[in-house]
Amino acid sequence: MQILSMALIAYLLGSIPSGLWIGKIFYHRDITKEGSGNIGTTNTFRVLGFKAGLVVLFMDILKGTLAASQPYLLHSPVNPLLIGLFASLGHTVSIFDHFHGGKAVATSAGILLAYNPVLFALAASIFVGTLLLTSMASMASLVGISAMFIIALFLHDWILATVAGILTAVVFYRHKANIGRILRGQEAMVNFGLGHYLRTKRK
Repeated sequence: MQILSMALIAYLLGSIPSGLWIGKIFYHRDITKEGSGNIGTTNTFRVLGFKAGLVVLFMDILKGTLAASQPYLLHSPVNPLLIGLFASLGHTVSIFDHFHGGKAVATSAGILLAYNPVLFALAASIFVGTLLLTSMASMASLVGISAMFIIALFLHDWILATVAGILTAVVFYRHKANIGRILRGQEAMVNFGLGHYLRTKRK
């Protein structure tokens, strides 16, 4: 019963559509109808600006961290990754957003933070490094989640590898349109980094 309760709480936490609510409450704008239409961090930065994007990034990470921390707080033997997985499910299929949602990157990072802060710091470093090289948030997300899956296999952490594998599949699926644009050289870039510099130089 305790495990089911933790899973339900994790799902509800993950379901909080941070970007959508921040946009509607403080900016009177619906980000599902602007930019990429996604409720996640990247589109919030793009549509609402840096301050709102930073708040949504923090909230989405926190959702995953709080959800995955439940077994520690309740002294439960269940692996926190397994509970945290339901937060990512909630983020992508939110009960508060007509079962739509984001791409689960930041929330998945929050789960990793609760499980292993060192691996979280490594994942964040890989994400930032890839972002600076490619200027593409989508590419950074794909590389970061894939790296965690490979590292988990290398560490023989089979639960982490299984959860990271599931989340990698979800993230790739949610980014399928982005992958198509990357392959065509049409993916949107942030206005910094090597990729942005090279694209600007070509113009």
